[in-house]
Amino acid sequence: MTVTKYPDWYGSLIEPGDDYTLGPPHRPVAFKCNLRLPKPVSKAYLHVTAHGVYECSINGTVVGDHHLAPGWTSYSHRLLYQSLDATDLLWEGDNEIRVEVAEGWYCGRLGWGGGRWNNYGDRIGLMAELRVLHFDGEVTTCATGEAWKWSYSAILSAGIYDGEVYDAMMASSEPPRYNVHCKPIKDNLVRQESPPIRCILELKPEKILKSPSGKTILDLGQNMVGHIRARVNSPSATSITFKHAEALQDGELYTRALRTAKATDVLHYPGNLAVTWEPKFTYHGFRFVQVDGWPGDLQLEDIMGIVVSSDMPRTGFFSCSSPTLNRLHENVVWSMRGNFLGIPTDCPQRDERLGWTGDINMFGPTANFLFSTKDFLSSWLEDLAIEQREASGIVPLTVPNIFEDFVKDAQAVWCDVVVMLPWELYRTYGDIDILRRHYPGMTAWLDAIPRRENGLWNYKAKWKLGDWLDPAAPPDDAGAATTDSTLVSDAFLCHVVKTVGLVASLLREDKDAEKYLAEAEKAHKTFAYEYIAPSGLMVCDTQTAYALAIAFDLIPTPRQLQRAGERLEHIIVKRHGFKIGTGFAGTPYIGLALTRVSRSHVFYGMLAEESCPSFGYPLTMGATTVWERWDSILPDGRVYPGGMTSFNHYAFGSVAHWMHSVIAGLKPYRAGWGRFIVEPVPGGGLQWAQAKYISQYGEHEVWWEIKLRGEERPKRTLWLQVRVPANTTVDVRLFGRPVRTATAGVHEWEFPYNGCERLGSDLLAGAAVESEVEPLPGP
Repeated sequence: MTVTKYPDWYGSLIEPGDDYTLGPPHRPVAFKCNLRLPKPVSKAYLHVTAHGVYECSINGTVVGDHHLAPGWTSYSHRLLYQSLDATDLLWEGDNEIRVEVAEGWYCGRLGWGGGRWNNYGDRIGLMAELRVLHFDGEVTTCATGEAWKWSYSAILSAGIYDGEVYDAMMASSEPPRYNVHCKPIKDNLVRQESPPIRCILELKPEKILKSPSGKTILDLGQNMVGHIRARVNSPSATSITFKHAEALQDGELYTRALRTAKATDVLHYPGNLAVTWEPKFTYHGFRFVQVDGWPGDLQLEDIMGIVVSSDMPRTGFFSCSSPTLNRLHENVVWSMRGNFLGIPTDCPQRDERLGWTGDINMFGPTANFLFSTKDFLSSWLEDLAIEQREASGIVPLTVPNIFEDFVKDAQAVWCDVVVMLPWELYRTYGDIDILRRHYPGMTAWLDAIPRRENGLWNYKAKWKLGDWLDPAAPPDDAGAATTDSTLVSDAFLCHVVKTVGLVASLLREDKDAEKYLAEAEKAHKTFAYEYIAPSGLMVCDTQTAYALAIAFDLIPTPRQLQRAGERLEHIIVKRHGFKIGTGFAGTPYIGLALTRVSRSHVFYGMLAEESCPSFGYPLTMGATTVWERWDSILPDGRVYPGGMTSFNHYAFGSVAHWMHSVIAGLKPYRAGWGRFIVEPVPGGGLQWAQAKYISQYGEHEVWWEIKLRGEERPKRTLWLQVRVPANTTVDVRLFGRPVRTATAGVHEWEFPYNGCERLGSDLLAGAAVESEVEPLPGP
């Protein structure tokens, strides 16, 4: 990562001068500078960042396509700057540079219960430097300084939570210009290498609704993150209000779940003017938009939904013969897209939208498959590392962190992200430098964990997150799970200590490796002594307890493991009727645990369940993204009444990892996908499934299908097709047995298949029929 420090920047930080009315809230301003170029332009770049969020224009044309730049980082330590190509926007002679800046995350309101303003400073500001190369090699530089002026923008207010207010009449006038204050630029500027936030998709509304109270409500048909674009052309002057929400209740817009976030945009329209407008400095999570004050009859073509996200390339795909599972997977993709916005947030709509560490920790494997996350998450982990060092090894619960209380106490699962997420990034991308950069944070976290004499957790925090949002937890206490929080913490402790030992081995930190692997072995034995009976039953008889013990390989003997698997199946099938009984900590591992004990058919049953709570229940209620709660909409159609109800939370979307790695059977064997595994487990009545992952090598693809062969007495076969990119090798396994190894090319095999959905050798009979085929169509 390249750090550019003052005095490499020629200019100053400029802020509005004494004529500016201080907030909060902080009214947006426009900084302007006139530039005369003596000769034609060969190449020009604008290097720019802000205390707030900005949009640049040169000679009336917006520079670049970034949105909400520079994004949110730990501004005190790292403020990202962007380098934008301005070559085609400049000309010989007079030019005008204009940069609008709003409060954004820098000094805007953040957090619930009214939140906090001025978290990083109390004034918006701008740092910019335009470097123009002429054809004769001469360079002209224009940097922020005393020559710049400021004026109020036509945007009257703009907040991340509350929305934007715009005066279209003011936009056509030239407001007074005032002097700026200049300050030295600090040495915290870092060139942005993570993907920028962009408008990546447009959605046309599906229908216009009339509520019982007579309100006009647009339904976009998809819960999304971003804003709307409106086109207005009417003789009537009016103020048009756009109020956003994710749900309706009794036919009316439901805004209680937003808490104190207004999520409202306002366009002051002067009449007799064609206006196309969209907000610049806010975003919302919504499916429905209530439109008040529209002149005349609103038409569907008057409004467009603009989807906003960090622009990460899509790398992972999945589909199967079940429309329900396809919709579930699509919901996961939409929730990730909506919450990967500069940082990995928990939710995009209410007065929160924070980088909760537990959410991304549990979702990491799924995220890394679906999108190219390396640069995005590496940037976020840089902030985590800095803030962890300031907290003496404790990882903040949110990154960037604005809450002093969030670094006072160690918390398992959430703080474990410093170990688990770099490890998952290494497994996906094979870049050992990721481990090297974060190894000090891993060991610092292990040192910061309070321990009992036996080496396991000794919680000192007054409250524990644990298996957060277990469906059986009380409505007013999402952390009061049925699974003991200390057991959850100890299970993750065993896992992360072993992981750090493996990291140390890879980094050739031999003494550390010996130390941590020995500590992990001891922790495993202590965990078994504390929580697992000789029979294999656990002292905590819950889905999460068994899932973690099985998935983290904490059960000592095969006989105990078999009994634990039997008990887990009993809890799921007999006690819960295939309904889910896990929260944040258990959900990513329940399917993996069942597969490990040859009970994938049980998880297929859980995926098929549609009563509440289950993966399928939200789909029956019309969900188009993953919910925060299993019952965010109750069976009677009313919204969950508590103060923590989001319809766009990716955490429970971790189930997609099982869909990729078990249903399709596609997963890396070596870090970076140079060698990978195809090990599909058919079941759940599926007739076919396919998945694709695009790595640095190319496309790794699997497609399986249950076929009928023969005319008189047709028999079922399992047909399998695998695409292997150049310079990679695939190991094909079926039902626990290695059956083929192949190198670059597209390969087909067909196996007799008796249709049993349980794992075991009884699934496979006879020899495979193998053939080479032409490459699959498509990119």
